[in-house]
This record gives sequence, C-alpha cells and structure tokens, in this order.
Amino acid sequence: MSEIAPTREARHTRHGSNIGQPMTRREGVLKVTGAARFAADNHPPGMLYAVLAVSTVARGRLVSLDLAAAKAHPGVVDVMTHENRPALASDPDEKSNPFMFRLDLLQNDHVRYAGQPVAVVIAETLEAATEGAALLVPRFEAETARVGLDGAEVFAPSTVGVGNPPKAEKGDVEAGLSAAAHRVEVTYETPAQYHNPMEPHGVVAVWEGDRLSLDMPSQALVMAQGRLAGLFGIPPENIHIRSPYLGGGFGSKGFPAGPQVLGIMAAKLTGRPVKLVVKREQMFGPVGHRAPTRQRIRIGMDETGSLTAIENHTRTASSTYDDFFEAAADVAHTLYASPAIRTSYEAVRLDTGTPLFMRAPGEAPGSVALESAIDEAAQAAGMDPLAFRLKNYAEVEPISGKPFSSKALRECYRQGAERFGWDTRPLEPRAMRDEAGRLRGWGVGTATFPALMFQAKARATIRRDGSGLMETGAHDMGQGAWTALAQIAADALGLDIDAVEFRAGTSDLPDAGIAGGSGHTATAGMALHQAGANAIAKLADLAVKDEASPLFGAGNVGTVARGGRLVRRDDESRGESFSDILARAGLTHIEAEGAAQPDGAAQEAYAMHAHGAVFAEVSVDPDLGQIRVTRLVGAFAAGRIINPRMVESQLFGGMIWGLSFALHEEAVSDPRTGRVMNADLAEYQIPVQADIPAMEAILVHEDDPHVNALGIKGVGEIGITGTAGAIANAVWHATGRRLRRFPIRLTDLLD
Repeated sequence: MSEIAPTREARHTRHGSNIGQPMTRREGVLKVTGAARFAADNHPPGMLYAVLAVSTVARGRLVSLDLAAAKAHPGVVDVMTHENRPALASDPDEKSNPFMFRLDLLQNDHVRYAGQPVAVVIAETLEAATEGAALLVPRFEAETARVGLDGAEVFAPSTVGVGNPPKAEKGDVEAGLSAAAHRVEVTYETPAQYHNPMEPHGVVAVWEGDRLSLDMPSQALVMAQGRLAGLFGIPPENIHIRSPYLGGGFGSKGFPAGPQVLGIMAAKLTGRPVKLVVKREQMFGPVGHRAPTRQRIRIGMDETGSLTAIENHTRTASSTYDDFFEAAADVAHTLYASPAIRTSYEAVRLDTGTPLFMRAPGEAPGSVALESAIDEAAQAAGMDPLAFRLKNYAEVEPISGKPFSSKALRECYRQGAERFGWDTRPLEPRAMRDEAGRLRGWGVGTATFPALMFQAKARATIRRDGSGLMETGAHDMGQGAWTALAQIAADALGLDIDAVEFRAGTSDLPDAGIAGGSGHTATAGMALHQAGANAIAKLADLAVKDEASPLFGAGNVGTVARGGRLVRRDDESRGESFSDILARAGLTHIEAEGAAQPDGAAQEAYAMHAHGAVFAEVSVDPDLGQIRVTRLVGAFAAGRIINPRMVESQLFGGMIWGLSFALHEEAVSDPRTGRVMNADLAEYQIPVQADIPAMEAILVHEDDPHVNALGIKGVGEIGITGTAGAIANAVWHATGRRLRRFPIRLTDLLD
C-alpha cells in the first residue's frame, strides 16, 4: 500500500510532539479527489458482477425460481441457488464462539426474514446481473410473520449484549421504592434502526487455487480471515484481505456479512473474479440492525431528591435463529448513585435478520430512556434537572463499586452548563419563546461509554536513513484512524510524523484487533507505542555498548528518542542520530514487534468509562408541532486526546446520531408481511444538513492513568448517549409534554 502523506495547517505549530496536534486527515486529499480506492472500486481482469435475489416474505419457504429465464438473458453466466452452490467446509449455522453469528448462505429453501438472499445471479455486466435477478421471479409459500415486541412468545434470554448476565441487582429495590417520598414509573420505547453506512457491504473476490484475495470493507481483518477460513476450509494465511478505506461501519462490518460470503462463493462457482455489492434496500436485513426496546423504568427519591432506587426492565428482540439481545438496561449500572439498582430483561424472537452491534449498542437506547426518566424524576422532586444529576451522579460505579474518574463528569456538567448558559433556564416548561413566537426548551443528558481496549500487534522499523516504518492491520472507517495512529507511531519512534511511513488496512500486517467499541485508537495505538518502544530499546542497546558512540555506558541513566536522535536522559547535549548508530553497526534497519492487551489487574480494580454532558435547545411550533433542534453543546472527558480535530469530528458525528435517534430514525415493518416498508434513504429518515444545528464539542481535560499507558479512551459512540435524551428533555421543557416513544413525531405533539 502506498504511503499517505500527512497534512497540517500552518497555524498548528507542533511543540515537540505529534500527539495532541490537530492535524488534518492523512487520506483527506485522496478522498475528496476520488483517488482513495474503496473495495468496490477494484476491477480485476475478467471480473463478473453478482446481484442478489432476495425474499419478499419474512417467513416461509422458497417454492420456485425461473432459472431458465434468468440464464437465457444475454450476459448471464450462472445462477447460484441452494441446489448448486459450492460446498462449504463448515455449516453457516454452526457457532463455535459467542462472537460468531449465523449466516444465510443458501443452505436450503427456508426463509427466515424479508430480504434474505435466495439466489445470486452472476453476469458479465452489472446490468445483465440485475435484469437476470428480476427474471427469476421467486415464488414463496408464506407463513404468518412475527412482528413487533408483542408479536411472539416472551422468554428470558440467557445473556444480553456480549455475554452480560440478564439480571443484575444491588440493594433492595422494592424497599427503596416503598420508602421513597417521590416515585416515577414510566415506559419508554425505542424503534428498530438499520445500518446505513455510506458504503454498502460488498466484496471483490479472486480465487487462485486454494488462495483467496479479497477487497472487502472490514472492521476486523484477522477475525474475518478466521471466519472465512473456517467456512471454506483453507488456512487463514491463504486469505488476503485489503480494506484500506471504509465508507462507515458503525459495527455492521465487524464480521463478514452473508452477502459478502455469497460473493466469494460466486467466484468459486464460476472460477472467475466476482464483485458483489449490496443494494441500499438490501441493507435492511442481512447485515445487522439495532433491535427495538420497551423499557419500564421505576425511580424512587427521598424528600431531599436523593435516589432511593432505580429499576429498568427491558423487553427486546432477536431473530428466530440466532441470539443478540440489546443490553439497554445496563446503562443504569454506571451513572447514578442509588443504594438499590435492578436491571432485568425479557425478549421475543421475530422474523427479522439478527440484530447486531450498532453504534453505542445498548447504551444508545438505554441512555435515551434513562436520561428521560431521570428528568421526570427531577420534575417529581421539584428540582432543576442538572442540579438533580449533580446531586445523584455516581462517585463510584454503582453496581460494581469500582472507582472511576467521576470528577471528570462533574467538570463536564460545569463547563457545558456554563457555555450553554444553563443558569438562566426557568424551571417550569412552556416559559420561553423565541423571536418568532415558537416555544423554546432546554434539556440536558448525561453521556457515558465504557473505555474499552482489545488485543493488537504492531511492527516498528527504524531505517538507516533516519526514517521509520510502522505497520499494523488497522482500520479507518472515516473516524481518522490513519491520522491519529500515525501520530502515535511517530511519537513512539521519536520522529516527526513526516519521517514515518505508516502502513495499515491489509490482513498480512500484524493484527490490529477490531475497530469497534470505541476502542481502536487505544488498542492499535498501544501496540504501536509498544513496538516503537521496543525498537528504540534495541537501538539504544547498540549505542550504549558501542565504545565509539557518545552514548557508550549510558545504560544505567537511560536514553530518550527525540527528533531522530538518541540522547542521554541526564544530558541531552550528548547523543547521536539513529542513522549514525545503524551505520556504525553495519545495519540497514532495526525492527521490533509490539503487542497490546487490556491490563487485567487495572480492570479488576477500576471502572473505566468516558463521560460527558450534552445540553440541547429546541424550538417547537405551538400550532404545527414542528420540532427544530437549534443548539447543541456537549462537554466530554475522554482521556488523552490524540488529535483534537478528529475527536471533535467524532463527537459531532455522535451528537448528530443522537439527534437522529430522538427525532428521525425508525424502521417501520409491515405487520402483515414483516417487510421493512421504508427500506431506502428517502423514507428511512436521517438528519441532513438543514436539520443540524449549531454544535459545539468541549474537550474536557482528563488524565486517567488506569485505562492504558497512553491514557486513551474512545470518542466514537459517547456523543449519542447524552444527546438523544437531552433533546427529548428539551422538547418537554418547550411543550410540557413527556413523549416516551422514539423517534418523537410531530403528530405526538398534536394529539
């Protein structure tokens, strides 16, 4: 892969460090000029095009396909069905670990959800494949679809989220509620939401014997290698995946999706390279989504407004054939100090594709319900909602009792409120209007997200010419990883970023782990940091043992790498360049590996979270009910900031998604057929430029020594968790109406 040059604006002068500087995106020019090559931009010689034919029913059996008509169409090469697909080495419905999800790979004629692939048409052109798929005219024997949270038998799931227990309890909730001077009991509902990254899922697959070359967007290259190796019965090292750029992922590209595997199978069937890209409407089914939730929340407070109990009982849904249950209630474990907390779950199985990780899984729906209910509790206690939160926010993680950086949350509240002007907010609703006579409301929401870290590896090379090379199979979904990780890499080698070549985005590089859970910068960054430290240690060992070096004998006092030189820690005037050390040793380069993993002891002792507070202003037309978000101010404490420009961009993205959650986003299923009725970006509402208000993201300084050596926390998902609730609370403050079903609709205010 070619090197991507860094760019920075002249006014951003560095002061001895690459970390902390607001450098512009390393790949930015390539993207805006169209030179960045995404998966579907690749066209190997002899490539065929594949198009999916999908089910129009949500439950039943495929009865027939007009194969003759499709195969007779000019340009069609073959049609892959359950009767002629290549054999697989393992059953796509087998699960050997909790992170493996069942795939629909034309196993049989059974239909499990609307939009399930039932055939793949392969042709010389995209047009021929598309027309061939239409000519198949699939016929189905349909059964009654199970739709909605009341559409199937209720049961208790064995786990929720990623292996979390379905019930957690501290203290006596019933006693706390009974003793409360004020009580709130409310039910909030959140809808199904579907993944719609700008780049749909796709693959360009080339087989050469038992070796497989793939251009495929992936958030976890080595995990994808392993899954595909198991399905096709070949060694993982025989699979080469290129994924330098992703047009968004949000969790949906963490695992190979069924359509991508079907593209690989089509290449195997035909013996030629094949490209398969999912159509926009086909994203509503086989690539994961956020499940709906119904959350019953009970809160008790004493006469001073202190919490006495919190309970969240959540109903959610999974598919009929696999398990993933949205851990929405678990957000109550981390935010508010109550002597009694209980969370529990029930679930239904619906005729949909399996829900999967979607940006802030669990925390997004859980926080909008909890933050709205906390506002209702403040109202019941007659308190300002910010004062109520300040009174009740947790100094330690409530369920586990582990300490975390709670002072950072207090500072987020303070700085955000000050910038927003919260102290002028009237307590009563419907008390403010703007210059046009629209009702104005202000709301606040607390933001939280765990500071996760996974396992990763990296490789560092110091060259005789004084330059460096850093390699790790990292992923950039558009969040700025190319830039932030390169900054970490440069500092690890003691070089200016312009002197470091950074390679990432392919599976033949050291495993960078998964880009998910807002943990990629911490995970891959720590691996790069360690690789650089190990390379510098090797170089220093050469120098301090070399009598010709100014650093000879400095082993006890130690050395520091800075500006392409090693210098004595106690006397920086004594040192020499990397080039001179390597030249005298007769080496062209020196290389070292590095690895990163979570600190088990620290995780056992401390709760690790990023925190924040979001303040929202809305205006509501009193006659028409039209809601406009006019201002958002978020203050976030997320550990050490590697690149403020990239972090601000991520926080804005999260806040926009929170706005989308509160007012726009919802998948609507036809109760008769189980089909998603708004499976496009015309009717599946998401905010556009005209919907986005003035936004500000305040980066609150935080030093957390326990999360990792670099002090990095994630920022990709936390912005959602405070924003949706803040907007809902602002709507109440504007109108005096509590709306407990999301997204909030204009019609809800006109009832």
